Amino acid sequence: MEVTLPARAAGPRAEPDAPEPKVVRRDDRFGDQVFAVLTTGAAIVTLGLLVGIILSLVAGSIPAMREFGLSFLWTAEWDPVKERFGGLVMIYGTLITSIIALLIAVPVSFGIAVFLTELSPGWLRRPLGTAIELLAAIPSIVYGMWGLLVFAPIFTKYLQIPLQNTLGGVPYLGALFQGPPIGIGILCASIILAIMIIPFIASVMRDVFEVTPPLLKESAYGLGATTWEVVWRVVLPYTKTGVIGGIMLGLGRALGETMAITFVIGNVNQLNSISLFDAANSITSALANEFSEANPGSLHEASLIQLGLILFLITFVVLAASKMLLVRLERAEGGRT
Repeated sequence: MEVTLPARAAGPRAEPDAPEPKVVRRDDRFGDQVFAVLTTGAAIVTLGLLVGIILSLVAGSIPAMREFGLSFLWTAEWDPVKERFGGLVMIYGTLITSIIALLIAVPVSFGIAVFLTELSPGWLRRPLGTAIELLAAIPSIVYGMWGLLVFAPIFTKYLQIPLQNTLGGVPYLGALFQGPPIGIGILCASIILAIMIIPFIASVMRDVFEVTPPLLKESAYGLGATTWEVVWRVVLPYTKTGVIGGIMLGLGRALGETMAITFVIGNVNQLNSISLFDAANSITSALANEFSEANPGSLHEASLIQLGLILFLITFVVLAASKMLLVRLERAEGGRT
């Protein structure tokens, strides 16, 4: 017996109602316009503040500029009683302590970053990295008090006196290690600065090392490269922009440090020798110690403001030089490719 199936109804198949796509009108850009105005305003306000700071520093230092001229830069005398001022001691102290601190901090920070990214076991990597970052949160005045009360006596006993006994009699080189064994001075301040900027440089280096593609490192290891060769030939070339940025961040921190330097540099406005153990002064320390004592509108106050302007210019020159260095590195890479 044949069974006849009912024929299907002809016509299109009924589909469930699909939600209509939401139409976004392109001319409705009010939110974007508000966001653009706010961000542009923030940039303009920041630039305006920078220009205002520069103008205020220039205006405040005009009396000192008229009185001393460019000789302010290479005059070592600083006598508020006779109103004779020169910024050589402070400029020298600022530059030499920052340079020595950078020479100490960069290799140590590089070693920390390499250990955390390439050599550290997994269970130690996070706690150690967090501990290093916490060092950056310690207030500078705590570093200064620790440097004066704890580090300076240790520095005198185990570093200054042995160096003087060993190298003090060497011609020319011994001049760097002369001075009374009191602990505080240029080298002590530089070491404290190095301890302060190590967390900043190490953290930046670690972060930029971690963004190196694992494929690049694994390829180098597969070709037989050692850990040092991978870091030096693969990681560093790939991350050199971030590494230089971290170093410049540390240098800016060292140039602008105030309270820690004030505690351990000695605050002496004299430049008697080139010894690293001599007490000296820095721009920030001089501003912290003397600005409240200077009479408003006096030549003393104008000289201090001029020191602030010089510090601003030093920082600007350092940042501009780092930017030019990065541009040259990028051009050199482009030429090789």
